[in-house]
Amino acid sequence: MADDATPSVERERPDPKQVDRKARLLVPPHRPPKQDPAERIANWEEVSFLFDPAEAKIEANRCIQCPAAPCMKACPVHNDIPGSFWLLERGDFDGAANVFRQTSELPEMCGRLCPQERLCEGHCVVGKHALPVAIGKLETFVTEWQRAHGGIPAAEPVASTGRRVAVIGTGPAGIAVAERLARRGHAVVMYEAWPEPGGVLRYGIPDFKQNKAAVDRKFKDLHALGVEVVTGMHVGTQISWATVRAGVDAVFLGIGASEGSRLGIPGEDGPGVITATDFLVRANLAPEHLPESLRVPLGSPRRVVVVGGGDTSMDCVRSARRLGAADVTLIYRRTEAEMQGRVEERMHSREEGVLFEFLAAPVEVLRNVEGGVRGLRCQRMELGEPDDTGRRRPQAVPGSEFDIEADMLVTAIGYNVEPEWGEILPELVRDRWGRFVADPETLATNLPAVFAGGDDVNGADLVVTALADGHRAAEAIDRYLRNAGPTRPPVGAPEAPGRKLIGDSSLLAK
Repeated sequence: MADDATPSVERERPDPKQVDRKARLLVPPHRPPKQDPAERIANWEEVSFLFDPAEAKIEANRCIQCPAAPCMKACPVHNDIPGSFWLLERGDFDGAANVFRQTSELPEMCGRLCPQERLCEGHCVVGKHALPVAIGKLETFVTEWQRAHGGIPAAEPVASTGRRVAVIGTGPAGIAVAERLARRGHAVVMYEAWPEPGGVLRYGIPDFKQNKAAVDRKFKDLHALGVEVVTGMHVGTQISWATVRAGVDAVFLGIGASEGSRLGIPGEDGPGVITATDFLVRANLAPEHLPESLRVPLGSPRRVVVVGGGDTSMDCVRSARRLGAADVTLIYRRTEAEMQGRVEERMHSREEGVLFEFLAAPVEVLRNVEGGVRGLRCQRMELGEPDDTGRRRPQAVPGSEFDIEADMLVTAIGYNVEPEWGEILPELVRDRWGRFVADPETLATNLPAVFAGGDDVNGADLVVTALADGHRAAEAIDRYLRNAGPTRPPVGAPEAPGRKLIGDSSLLAK
């Protein structure tokens, strides 16, 4: 559903007689070119190029304009994909881009980063007959085209409400909340602990997937809307929670989940073992863009092993190749079919020379006499009965140990909210993993006028799901500030199976 505060688009809907679906199914699929693997591992430029405009129009013409539009339903923010492509195929690139901007604050980035095969493209009816329509590539093309040809529509002037909101964290969820509330006339200040804004978009995603210029442009957009962004300001240490809360009418917590999990195996403590978060920020950004604690060079590892199975682990193995590592291996305890990351990422990793060891789990970090990493001892696994997530549980195969040579080990096995938030806001109800508990509809927490969404509620997840959280939170905050609802939005997220609550959960019922 379009946000009434974002650019509206008057567009025609195709007459069913105008759409020859059989003819469209015969149009060959088009895909934009990409860098050769041998060339791209020597640079950090984006792997995929943008569509040529003529080919983009042809690919958009493959959309058969389904009345039910399952692609829209599969998109967490419900982009009007057929509506955009109807304009795109006719050459109205600006109008097509604005259709995406009605429902997404980050279409350029989502087009690059979403696992489309699990979302929109995975539900594309054309995909039952041939390759699905290249929805993500077209989304990126048309919104980048608009940026390069006049820019996005200027925000309509809106009267100030006199209300002020603090957004803690400048990642996808925070961006969505800030933009939507600013468009409704509320003053917004964003706090970012790191030197530059963007959260995971800047510090967690390598340039070969998404260039940092896209992040910079987004914050120029927010500046034009009047959003204030304060960087290098960690709430709880450099500015107190009480100070932040006292200066605003509502707060949104969008701090993400950047605390890497430990393997819990012998030899893990010591040099040469690093979390994915630390590895990626040090590999992909110049020291001046990092906090002092992360300005230590990574060196030149030659044999790198990464443990994990999501997109972050793919970012790590591909970054390791660009750092010059000759041997890069990914260890994953399940099969490839159980991996949660994008198929394209695995394809790119293989093209770049990464080796995969499936059904394997680390049991010990091996060290040399100097204390450095010399390898990783692993154990073969087999899949047993499903666990509480529905996935088959990996079980160790006795006597199946084997060693992999390595001089660096990167752990990409899961992320949690920074533990100090338990001290900063001890009264905020959290689950057993330290994630904030929020109402699934309003994103309200148990604290009055405090909302939370994105990875700090869901755990490490997609950019687009964080955006969707931001949309719901912005709606609820706006209602709260305008007193259109109760004094405080209803809260009381039910305790999901396995989610043990920490804190005074009785407050959730109030």
